[in-house]
Amino acid sequence: MTLPNWITFSRLLGIPFLLYGLYNPTNQAKWICLTIFLIAALTDWLDGYLARKLNQISELGKFLDPLVDKLLVLAPLLVLVELGKIPAWAVFIILARELAIAGWRVNQTTITGANIWGKLKTVSQIIAISLLIAPLSPTWQTPVLITFWVSVILTIVSGIIYLIPQKISE
Repeated sequence: MTLPNWITFSRLLGIPFLLYGLYNPTNQAKWICLTIFLIAALTDWLDGYLARKLNQISELGKFLDPLVDKLLVLAPLLVLVELGKIPAWAVFIILARELAIAGWRVNQTTITGANIWGKLKTVSQIIAISLLIAPLSPTWQTPVLITFWVSVILTIVSGIIYLIPQKISE
């Protein structure tokens, strides 16, 4: 296990605290959850940076990093569905895209990294989830929901862009 892989794995440790805190309706709990989520999201950048800088890019890291990213995104989204902040069908679209890409990757001999659309999708999801978690005033409701829907659209677009060229080249 390389240092970048350990950092990737450590992101999983924040998820139970995040999930627990999301059920606490206080502003303090929401700020704590936002902090946990953003630290975990920033370690995604850190492990990738270190993997490249230390020349420790590995097949395990290429597999583990996107898996942990998906868990970090889907866990709070599921709680937000349960709390009635976002519709379940939108989260289903995100989940379906992630499962489709993961299923496709399993059958590949080499695992490719994310393209620019996958990175945009991830960043948009992190921003949307951060805004959904943050204790913002009701005047922010429309911009927050727009951000969420942009992330859903980018999820669909990135999935199509990822899978279609692969099918054409086969």
